[in-house]
Amino acid sequence: MGKTQSMNFVKEVSQVLGGEGVNLCMQCGTCTASCPSAHIWEYTPSEIIAMVRAEMRDEVLSSSSMWCCLSCYSCTVRCPRDVEPTNLFHALESLAVKHGYKPKNTSTPVMYKNFVKSIKKNGRVSEFQMMMGYYMSTNPFAALGMISVAWNLLSHGRMPLSAKKIKGKKDLDKIIKKLNEVRGAQ
Repeated sequence: MGKTQSMNFVKEVSQVLGGEGVNLCMQCGTCTASCPSAHIWEYTPSEIIAMVRAEMRDEVLSSSSMWCCLSCYSCTVRCPRDVEPTNLFHALESLAVKHGYKPKNTSTPVMYKNFVKSIKKNGRVSEFQMMMGYYMSTNPFAALGMISVAWNLLSHGRMPLSAKKIKGKKDLDKIIKKLNEVRGAQ
């Protein structure tokens, strides 16, 4: 689904919000050395950037690596060239979702989609709806193992069944519509 070889993957990435600094990288490895989760990445942060620049679109977008980013911004703070690797990895996540790539060994994109769906619906996260969407999309039987946890949260008022919509939901809808228009133009 959508897995086509781009003639210029670097250009595509650099045009996505967060990907602008991809050509600034000098491959010093500071991002990888700074990353507290680099040991679980399929490819290290500096390898992902090198792979983008080597036009390895399918390998990058199907990788689970960028989904391992904790958004701690250590790499961004320490990068001597202001590449902003954290933002770059989030840009790659967005491209992966947009083009239908499914990373190996992680269901994080499913959580990502359910989180966004909840925000669009209510203007805030409904933990119950988000998790039900996640479990129904990944492993419905795993939800059965979480019934006691869900019951405890529900019965103590820690997780309502639905979230109240925010005031100004129509304004949020306009913002989301405008964002989608801007993204579509990219």
